[in-house]
This record gives sequence, C-alpha cells and structure tokens, in this order.
Amino acid sequence: MKLGLIGLPQTGKRTLFGLLTGAPAAAADHKKPIPGQADIRDSRFFELAKLYRPKKETPARIDLELIPGIDPAAIKEGGIFRAMSELDAVCHVVRAFEDDTVFHASGSIDPERDIESVNSELVLHDLIFIEKRLERIGKDSKKRDPKEIRAEESLLARFREHLEGGSHLRTLTLGQEEAKIIKSYPFITMKRMLVVLNVSDGMISSRELTERISKKYAQLDLDVMQVSARLESEIAGLESETERNEFMKEAGINEPALNLLTSLAMKSLGLISFFTVGKDEVKQWPVRMGSTAPEAGSAIHSDIQRGFIRAEVIKYGDLIELGDEDRVKTSGRLMLAGKDYIVEDGDVISFRFNV
Repeated sequence: MKLGLIGLPQTGKRTLFGLLTGAPAAAADHKKPIPGQADIRDSRFFELAKLYRPKKETPARIDLELIPGIDPAAIKEGGIFRAMSELDAVCHVVRAFEDDTVFHASGSIDPERDIESVNSELVLHDLIFIEKRLERIGKDSKKRDPKEIRAEESLLARFREHLEGGSHLRTLTLGQEEAKIIKSYPFITMKRMLVVLNVSDGMISSRELTERISKKYAQLDLDVMQVSARLESEIAGLESETERNEFMKEAGINEPALNLLTSLAMKSLGLISFFTVGKDEVKQWPVRMGSTAPEAGSAIHSDIQRGFIRAEVIKYGDLIELGDEDRVKTSGRLMLAGKDYIVEDGDVISFRFNV
C-alpha cells in the first residue's frame, strides 16, 4: 500500500517527505518518483511503549513516494500521471504560506486556486483515458462478448458524466461487477485523497482555512489538514523530547502535525493498526480495515492464519486505564475472539495457533 505526495512546485512536498522518511531533501528538479518509508506516529504506540518499557519498539510503517512537481513540462511528458496511477492514495500538498524568497508558479498564494488547478489536471487525465478506452472498445468490438462491451461502455459513460459534472470517481458507488471491469484502469480520481495545507507558523493555531477548504470540497470526499513544514522541521531538529514538548507548548501545539498526517495517511490507504505487546517488544501492525483476526495474524506470519485457534483481544483504552494485562483479565475485559472477529483499530492482540 503506497501513498504519493503530489502538488505544484515549491509547495513544501520535499520538506514533508524528508520529515516523514528521515531522508535528505530531494533535488527540486527530480524527474522520477522517489520512494521512501514513514513511521506511523501514533500516540497509542508511544503510550504502550511507556507501559511495557520493551527491549525493542517497532512502529508501523507505510510506503511513500514523492512525485515530481505538477508543472506544464511534467504534464506534457505524462510520467507523473503514470506514477500516480500506481499509487493507492494521494496526498496533495498545497502551499498556503507566504515567503518572498520562495517563488510561486502563479505569482501569488491562493490555495483554492491551486487545488482547483491540480484537480482539473487529474479529472482531465481520467476523461482522456475514458475517451481512448471507448475508441479502443469500438475497434475491438468483434473480438468481445457484446454484453461485456455494453456493460463497459455504459459504465465509462457514467464515469464521464460524473467527471464532467465536477465530481471525482471515488464518490461513486460501484457494484462488484463494475469494480471488476475497471480494476486495472489508471483512474486517479478514484483514489482516496488527503489535502495538506502547508501554512505559515502564525497560522498554525487557526483552523479557518482548513474549515473553509473542507466545506468547499466536501462533495469530493477528501480529508483536509494543515501543517507548517518549517515549524515541524524545527521541532524535529530538537535533541530531546523535553525540548520538543516545551517548544510545542510555547507555539500552542498539542502534538506535531506529522502525527495527524501519518494517521490520516493510514485512513486514506484504508488501513488500521493493532498492537502486540510484551517486555521484549511492542509492535504496531498495519492491516486492511475490515480484516478478520486470522487475516490480521497473517501480517505477523502466515502460519497464524493457517493454524488459527483464537485471538485474545484487549481494548487499548482498557489496558491504559487498568495499567496491566492481569487487571484487564480479572476485570473480565479480556475478550476471546474467533476467526470471524473483525479487528478494530487499536486492538491489543495475542494469537493462539497450531500448525
């Protein structure tokens, strides 16, 4: 599962990518996607680590990709759209900070205009694919079942109408057969989208812009948050947790925005996480939303799914409230779950299996 950072030039994508992955900032004129991995900054994981003080702490990780800036040359070449079509979700970084030393391709700061500009390019990409696909269907009509052709033509016509009406394809509800038809097609607006507004330091305590953007684009079914990449860089550069906490307190920040960003990235990818705990290791495991207990166990090892017997589940809140597993058990809050149990975000699980 892979999340891609996209956006116009000079929006702060490279800075955020570096903060998330710990990698040096990429060259401003990079022509190909740059891969990386980001730790999920989950406060529950840190609390469990404090509780168990394990020898090893292993947070969940997600795959990221830094996509080159969306400029006229990149649009004409088309490589950025091929790269985006291979993503599972998209993070659109939008410039909302003022800085006279950093140019803006359009000459001024206007987040709504920039969102519209990028969205228009994504919609146009999907419309062009639809037109090309419909032409191809017409040429191949003698080689395929007429019923299949009519079903695909009808679906693509529906997609075209939806896009031309200003909506994105992810807002459509598809049946199983419809989803099969377009499974391998490179529709970018079908993907989940997270919009990250990169704001100035002085805007970090205000939610006016975030709320306005969220309201305006509510019909597109996307998540919106804000971050000050410059401020986050300063926080990340401090040596101790005490210094970071004092810095955030003075700046009026409850927790780094990168924590929320990685949490929303998980949501965009359709992932939740569960935890395994102990004195040796506290580990966070990302799994698809809706996974059964055996399916979640396979994230640890395929033998768990194959020889699944049961899962012992503790709710994160119960464990933190009561302080240790023994108290959870004596209080009757330990749950024995079978193979049909759907894992919930934040579950603390111990698996029993036999192969």
